[in-house]
Amino acid sequence: MGGTHPSGYSKYYRRPRHTRQVRDPDKTAGDDLTATAIAARVRAGTLSPVDVVDDALRRIEQRDPPIRAFVRVFGDRARAEAAALTDRADLADLPLAGVPVAIKDNVPVRGEPMRDGSAATDPTPSARDHPTVARLRAAGAIPVGLTAVPELCVWGSADSPGVITRNPWNPDLVPGGSSGGSAAAVATGMVPIALAADGMGSIRIPSAACGVVGLKPGRGLVPAELGAHSWFGLSENGPIAATVEDTALMLSVLAADPGLARTSPPRPLRIGVAVGTPSPIVRVDREWADGTRDAAGALAEAGHHTTATRIPYPPTMAVAFTRWLAGTASDAAGLDPALLQPRTRRHAAIGRAVERAGLVRDGQVRRLQQRMLHFFADFDVVLTPSLAQPPIPALAWSEKSWAANVAANVRYAPFSALWNVLGWPAATVPAGMHSHSRTPLGVQVVAPPGGETTVLAVAAELERLRRWPRHCPM
Repeated sequence: MGGTHPSGYSKYYRRPRHTRQVRDPDKTAGDDLTATAIAARVRAGTLSPVDVVDDALRRIEQRDPPIRAFVRVFGDRARAEAAALTDRADLADLPLAGVPVAIKDNVPVRGEPMRDGSAATDPTPSARDHPTVARLRAAGAIPVGLTAVPELCVWGSADSPGVITRNPWNPDLVPGGSSGGSAAAVATGMVPIALAADGMGSIRIPSAACGVVGLKPGRGLVPAELGAHSWFGLSENGPIAATVEDTALMLSVLAADPGLARTSPPRPLRIGVAVGTPSPIVRVDREWADGTRDAAGALAEAGHHTTATRIPYPPTMAVAFTRWLAGTASDAAGLDPALLQPRTRRHAAIGRAVERAGLVRDGQVRRLQQRMLHFFADFDVVLTPSLAQPPIPALAWSEKSWAANVAANVRYAPFSALWNVLGWPAATVPAGMHSHSRTPLGVQVVAPPGGETTVLAVAAELERLRRWPRHCPM
């Protein structure tokens, strides 16, 4: 990313003047290790999982208060799980041995309440782990806490009444949503990896806003089981991490496919570069477009064939919007409306009307699939900006109107939803720093169905060519 400061950070990454300084007086060996490195050392017996978890909990205690990434920290439970890990007979074979992981508060974690960011949800502790959590535990990972989400994971921020989760690069802005807590936890180095979910961009939006790697897998690769019906198939669970290697490793565990952990250099690829807006009502910030062009230029210099193009976006994204509305209505069914936030209550009410009108139809997706498969006949992957604008201000969005929330979300994050509708894999990787917002830029990498390994290979090559800092300097 053009030039390096003596600190080792690209010149594009300047510490925001409002970021609170936090220095750890006594770091352990696990503090600056990636998930891959932690697991390797735990397997080899040169690093104690108890020390790793203690270190993560200490960093959460020190770094989280100004950010509010976590809504619940497991503390003694995580320490006990780390201690028990040392007695596992298969320790030497565990891909995530001793790795602390944050869990988004929208999947069940056995023995913990799943509130989904809402006062209307059941506070009773969950009786079982979600399949993704179970797979992480089986692989040796240690859940250390639940991360902040907006109510029912509907919005592109991560605030709730009385609590605003902030972007670690610039606390005046949001970390994105709905997986904002997970992205902020990784960006600050509190944990090396985090479980997230993506229904309209909810992995990629916060990962881009916080300068980390986030991948939405293709439909069906990772167990979804989110809410009533995963927003009619829009939603997928996936990884957020600071490096592509860790992203691939976590994906391989979530998908129960060890082959996905490899990020081999890609063959020369046909890469489309599409910086144009998905909607005539949305303007793409010049620096976000330039970040994508810069990433494409680096790939071209590495021998790939890049072509400027325009994605044939549908005239409206009604197929995504209606599923977003109706999916929220399904998730809100049975909850006390008086306990829902006004913005969510309105969203669900409109969603019920959408369902009654029969506006969610499978044929819409089939036609869109055919259109995009025809477009991708000329490309192996396509690059777009991850966001159209910098993250929105860190305000009490939970107290604002439905219209204000929808308008703010659409204006800054319009590039994600199409790939949820299609169920195609898409990832975001850092691509520089915005000079005005002082938050990271990101580039989205998209491939047709089954293209997760190609997406990861391109992301890994961008990481090699345009290396980014693993954590926000705090």
